[in-house]
Formats: sequence, structure tokens, C-alpha cells
Amino acid sequence: MRPVAIFRHSPTEGPGYFATFLEQHGISWTLVALDEGAAVPAASEQFSGLCFMGGPMSVNDPLSWIEPVCALIRDAVENDIPVIGHCLGGQLMSKALGGTVTRNPVKEIGWGEANGEENATARHWLGSFAGSSGTVFQWHGETFSIPPGAQHLFGNTHCTNQMFALGPHLGMQCHVEMTPEMIATWCEQWADEAIAVADQASVQTPQLMLAEIGERLPTMRQLSEQLYTVWIEGLRR
Repeated sequence: MRPVAIFRHSPTEGPGYFATFLEQHGISWTLVALDEGAAVPAASEQFSGLCFMGGPMSVNDPLSWIEPVCALIRDAVENDIPVIGHCLGGQLMSKALGGTVTRNPVKEIGWGEANGEENATARHWLGSFAGSSGTVFQWHGETFSIPPGAQHLFGNTHCTNQMFALGPHLGMQCHVEMTPEMIATWCEQWADEAIAVADQASVQTPQLMLAEIGERLPTMRQLSEQLYTVWIEGLRR
């Protein structure tokens, strides 16, 4: 099977548990480090799937790689090659597929909950989380609209659109790929951003994020396992 291409947009926003999951299931992957100047592939068919990670930039920024990435996502969708996006990655998917990315009413930073829809598509992707809540990790100030033809899967009071599915493709505003090491790095790297808005109900302090890893991460891992298990079923064999 061809490898899954994992696109990194920022040095500290790597694949995390997503790569671990692929390796546990014998699926090879290759890193496309856009943050180091790697070229965006012209076509998707050399990969079994595409994964897009997070990043501090906006899809509305005038960055040279955004339009080629959006074109690649559209190419993959046209060729039934599964795409998955985490945070910025989900926003890129929305933009590529006809949605919009705008400022969210509040920043979401830290651990939180999201509520799953109760319909056939949600049951397929979310399993026992359909019609229930799941633990997620957040660090964003923008939000995507659900692109035409896609279905809303997850949302909460702070950000309505947390997740959507379009056939075998999954776009997420939230982060389910986090590891303790990634959380610790983000809490150090972006501490000032979190502390500046820590009076908001949608934001945790770095100290609280770190303190809740032991309780929250195993719970979130159940959700990431569910989502990733469904996603790899669609990989091009």
C-alpha cells in the first residue's frame, strides 16, 4: 500500500498519536514538512491518504502553499483518496471544498468536551460517541463552515463546528492527536496567548492543561482510536 502523506505546517505541530496509530496498524507514512519548504505534491494518487496537521497561521493568510494544498485536497476527494485534517488541517479542507474560515466568537484553548450528532453518518464515524460527548483538546481562534455536501458530526457551545465528514474524508477543528509531549511544548511555546485570555470559560491556563493530562488524555484517546479506525478503512489499497 502506498504511504499516507502527513503535512506539517509548524515544527511543533507534528503528527503525534496519528503517526503512532498508523504504525500500530502497519501503515507506512511520509512527512511533507511544509514548514521547511517542502513542495506540495501535484497529485494525490501517489498516496493512500492525506493528513493535514495544525498550525498557528490562518488559511486566509497569503502563504504560497495554501492554494496548492487546497488543490491537492480537491484532487484527493475527486479520486476517493481519504483526507483527514486536524485544526488548521480541517480549516484547509473546508476552504478547499467550498466552505469559509472566519474568526470564532472566542478562543478555545485547552481541554474541553464536544457533543456528537445522532444520525447514520455520526454513528459510522463516532461509534458510541454519537449522541454523546467526547473529550478533545483545543487551540484555535478561527472556525470553519461545513462545506457543501458534508455532514456536521461534533460541536459545542464555544464553537459550533468541531467536526465534519464527507464520504471517507474527516475534517476536525479540535485536536485528537495530542501527546503529553506536544501539550507540554505548546504550553511553553504559547503560554502568553493562553494566559492573556484565561478569564474566558473556553480557555484553560497552561498549568491546568498539564495537570489534567492524566485524567483527560486516556479519555480522548478512545475518541481518536474510533475516528482513526474508521478513516483507515477508506485508504487506497
